[in-house]
Amino acid sequence: MELKIYLQKIGQVFIDELEDNLIGIYIHGSIAMRCFNPNRSDVDLLVVVNDGIEDVIKRRMISRLLFITQEHKNPLEMSIIQEKYLKDFIYPTPFELHFFHPRYLVDGQFICGGDGFLDPDLAAHIVVTYNRGETLYGLDVKKAFHPIGTSYYVDSIVKDVEDARTGIVENPVYYVLNLCRVLYFLKEGVVSSKKEAGEWGVEHSSYNKLISECLASYVGETDEPKFINNELFKFADQMLEEIHRLKTVQHSR
Repeated sequence: MELKIYLQKIGQVFIDELEDNLIGIYIHGSIAMRCFNPNRSDVDLLVVVNDGIEDVIKRRMISRLLFITQEHKNPLEMSIIQEKYLKDFIYPTPFELHFFHPRYLVDGQFICGGDGFLDPDLAAHIVVTYNRGETLYGLDVKKAFHPIGTSYYVDSIVKDVEDARTGIVENPVYYVLNLCRVLYFLKEGVVSSKKEAGEWGVEHSSYNKLISECLASYVGETDEPKFINNELFKFADQMLEEIHRLKTVQHSR
């Protein structure tokens, strides 16, 4: 019930501020894929609009969203996209507004989004929303979103794990499960959640103990796992090598 109320409060910001410009609000990520952890998961939303948004409206939305989400245990990650970029896809994808950005806390004039702002991550969010997402408000998700080229999705999810070797020690759960998710798609074409990818990785990797510990932490069964750094580096190197090999093979077809 708490999550439902939280989503309603967030959604009402867009309904109030965007009015007739709003086409729909869409849930993707762990909520849509039924692996939401109330103690740690982000709330992932895409908002689709007809036209661009004035800065004064963007600042009002930022202010209201900060008030709703500050100190909440489930951070909001949200992007607003114009409908035309869903119909005629561009990669990296332009966006009107992204929430959250740390600069919002110290600069009331800062806006992340608008002319010149492009985000390669949006290709992945769009594919997940089309395949697994839910409509929170507005036009049905299957009417608002459209399939995009597989190469864009692959490039987007691979970019997200490129820094795994440097980031995996500080955030092992995120990188271990995301590396599994990328490899799962490249091998079997499945658009998966971190949980589903971890379960797949346990069955298909020699690092099944490491993946199992990360998976248990992700779903809230255990605390953050502790690993020997060399083991994490070896895992990241092996996964990235296989990911790049498969990506190269895919692009050559």
